[in-house]
Amino acid sequence: MTEKIAVLGAGMIGGAVTKILLKNGYQGNLIVTDAVAEKVEEMKELGASATTNNRHAAAEADLLFVCVKPSDVRQLLKEISKEIKGKIVVSTAATLPLTFLKRTVPEAKFVRVMPNLAILVQASYTAYCCEKDVTIKDKEKIEKILSLMGICEEVDEKYMDAITGLSGSGPGYLSIVVEAMMYAGLKLGLPRNIALKAAAQTVVGTGKLMIELNEHPAKIRDMVTTPGGTTIEAIHVLEGSKVRQALMEAIGEAAKKSQLIREKLVDAVT
Repeated sequence: MTEKIAVLGAGMIGGAVTKILLKNGYQGNLIVTDAVAEKVEEMKELGASATTNNRHAAAEADLLFVCVKPSDVRQLLKEISKEIKGKIVVSTAATLPLTFLKRTVPEAKFVRVMPNLAILVQASYTAYCCEKDVTIKDKEKIEKILSLMGICEEVDEKYMDAITGLSGSGPGYLSIVVEAMMYAGLKLGLPRNIALKAAAQTVVGTGKLMIELNEHPAKIRDMVTTPGGTTIEAIHVLEGSKVRQALMEAIGEAAKKSQLIREKLVDAVT
């Protein structure tokens, strides 16, 4: 992989993309930008070229990651509009639709992605969608990069709000689950470090079981639930707590909020 890549915005997501590329021995030209001088220095210390000059970085790159806040995307795209003509631009501002991006710079080729916080440990679920000018060859380049961050999958753009609510915000929900499991361990007398590690790894392992065995969650549940055993006692309590309903409603509200944010940002410039 020797594409010339620019990462515009060295915050949490942009910084993670940069670190992943460097960690995996990226051999091409990698340049990172940020408005904050301290971030620029941090990226340089990691081994990347870094600058505050977005236009310079965009001119040098074949493929760009735009990793700034959704409210700052339009201004940034306008700033680099001449430099990104004909180039692949990957936007991590998942609330902004492809039509908005394309309308801002019609000559660029846009990809909209929705990673989650697990990108920091290369375990993200990253959904992406492309506008019509993105070729099959372009998609191959994009998937090669996104696959370094975890699992990636092309989806229809109409699903992006739902994915934002489910996966994008998902680490927040699961953190509550892990914290509750940890507190249960503390109540039972486990040392804090053991309770936390056991709870967190159980969530990690359960997800891996479902993906690698390609099994439905109900199947995994049945595999661990024996007649008259400990698990069925716990499941009996959980089923009476409406935890399923709470999670479903929470994810629905997050997806709805994603839609409202998008509409507000788009309406502000139309």
